[in-house]
Amino acid sequence: MIRLLEQFHEIEAATPDLIPTIERAGRTCYKSEYKIEPDSAHRFIQKLISIGHESVLEHGAITVRFLTDRAVSHELVRHRLASYSQESQRYVDPEHKGLMEFIRPWWVPKEWIGDCERGYIDSPGGFKRAEVRVFMASLFDVYNNYQLLRNFGRTPQQARVVLPNAIKTEIIVTANPREWRHILKLRTGSVTYPQIRELMLPVLQEFKNLWPALFEDIGEDKE
Repeated sequence: MIRLLEQFHEIEAATPDLIPTIERAGRTCYKSEYKIEPDSAHRFIQKLISIGHESVLEHGAITVRFLTDRAVSHELVRHRLASYSQESQRYVDPEHKGLMEFIRPWWVPKEWIGDCERGYIDSPGGFKRAEVRVFMASLFDVYNNYQLLRNFGRTPQQARVVLPNAIKTEIIVTANPREWRHILKLRTGSVTYPQIRELMLPVLQEFKNLWPALFEDIGEDKE
């Protein structure tokens, strides 16, 4: 049995008083601490960003948990100024109690997921489309071949060679706000890989809601 999951993110932690901390750090450079007021941080931080003084944004960290596929996680870990902890394929068996989980590709409509999981790839809902049929058939092949290797006595780290990029994974990412700005600028643009864009656009929106001084100037490209 296979299951298709939706990508999602969850903010695990952030530096307490992130915005005031950055303001105090920045004002130390100019010895303008006397200008700190209840509503001064937003304007000051945006000014720092506008003049390119973004090193100040490194005084803090935001940690996010992602559920995504291996293809996306390979792109995430290319951002070097971040820390990562990822679900292991050596020690974690992706097949548990007869179930293996994959991530829905962006080009497979959400409303087809139920039929995909049951394997009705020729249902009236449109599964006669060849590309969806090929994708689903490959997942069932992966599931069956992985089970065969495990039944032959192969360990998870040995059997994982047959797993595809679509396999589900969880990864924790910690970075400072400056690096998150870099990640979000690159991964929400119209020319980026659509699967990671689908994952990161909600992150950008939540960051804007929580810390507008740091992220409100980042605008997603339109396709």
